[in-house]
Amino acid sequence: MQFWINLIIVLHVLVAIAIIGLVLLQHGKGADMGSGFGGGASSSLFGATGSANFLSRATAALATVFFLLSLALAYLAANRPREPGSVIDRVQKSAPAEQKAEKKEEKKEEKKEAKKDVGAPPGDAAKDRTVPQ
Repeated sequence: MQFWINLIIVLHVLVAIAIIGLVLLQHGKGADMGSGFGGGASSSLFGATGSANFLSRATAALATVFFLLSLALAYLAANRPREPGSVIDRVQKSAPAEQKAEKKEEKKEEKKEAKKDVGAPPGDAAKDRTVPQ
């Protein structure tokens, strides 16, 4: 299930990037005035009006795909298989593992302190290490 969600997300991002590119390639409404008198028509790949139809149709098709992918992601997110129990139950199940990890860390710190005291002369570990005045 997670594979399909990841695949749809990747497709969704690619379609969004393609829509951005197509929108940036399209001419504004003011650009049609110059091409109406023959300016730039010979240099265009699709002709004077062919590019507008092709780009606008491609943008509409990609927008439809984007919309359908958005609906699919919303459906998959709403109907994702859930673990049994509530959120509180799941937190309580993970809490004992965290407490065990904290206890292990405390034991490691105690062992480190014990190793420091091993090298000191007997009875010296409990004394304060300040210099008498």
